[in-house]
Amino acid sequence: MSHLSVPPMSASPSSGCRLSKDHLIVAVPVAVVAAVGGFLVSQYLNRRSCKKGQVNASVCKDSPKVVHSFDMEDIGTKAVYCRCWKSKKFPLCDGAHTKHNEETGDNVGPLIIKKKNA
Repeated sequence: MSHLSVPPMSASPSSGCRLSKDHLIVAVPVAVVAAVGGFLVSQYLNRRSCKKGQVNASVCKDSPKVVHSFDMEDIGTKAVYCRCWKSKKFPLCDGAHTKHNEETGDNVGPLIIKKKNA
């Protein structure tokens, strides 16, 4: 019966994983770029995401429900209301849906209310 010879394990502390200077020159910049990249991606995703299903990212966030009411007599002949929640003049449309649609591939547009022609 033959016995395989196994080299004895060294008990010295230097027997662990060691990186040469050349390895460190490559590893440190790669680690820094990976960390910075991960941070930037997480910031980008956090900025773009809301709570699941949430459409209102900025309008009256301190209110439990956003409600606007207009009397038909006060509207005049035509009113254009925002449906994308991006308008700086919310609840009125300022055309912000155009940029939103270009960035997201969405097709949202305003709600237009007008009187019928007599």
